[in-house]
Amino acid sequence: MTQHGPASAAASTDIAADPAEVYALITDLPTLAALAEEATKMEWHKGDCVAPGAVFKGHNRQGTKKWTTTCTVTHAEPGRAFAFDVKSLVIPVAHWRYDITATDAGCTVTERTWDKRPGWFRTPAGIATGVRDRDTANAKHIKLTLQRLKDRAESV
Repeated sequence: MTQHGPASAAASTDIAADPAEVYALITDLPTLAALAEEATKMEWHKGDCVAPGAVFKGHNRQGTKKWTTTCTVTHAEPGRAFAFDVKSLVIPVAHWRYDITATDAGCTVTERTWDKRPGWFRTPAGIATGVRDRDTANAKHIKLTLQRLKDRAESV
């Protein structure tokens, strides 16, 4: 794993489901978009499967604000980890990572993000997305996403 320093937001949840099934939910782009708070759609742009180097577009919305990002898969280990870098045009925005650890009752999923925006880009990005405090918003969004993931995985 690439060293990113401390995550700017993170949370974990225990899920009573097989790690491979949970990984399949996380790496299915329409499902991940449905689980996420700001994402409205995710679609493959380069490649069509989960593998390092594959690229997908993320279409996002917060209130009346809409934006699109380009995401490049950096790590894809079935049943264990999925990670991707996010850019706005060519500007680094974030790194997102899902780690899945098998447990006796299923698995623990940890979702983390690292804010990679250059300092000069934070104010315009806050205006464009309607989110001025990205770390606090992401912390809240991660908890909601993990709860939705848990609900989905445990209902299968």
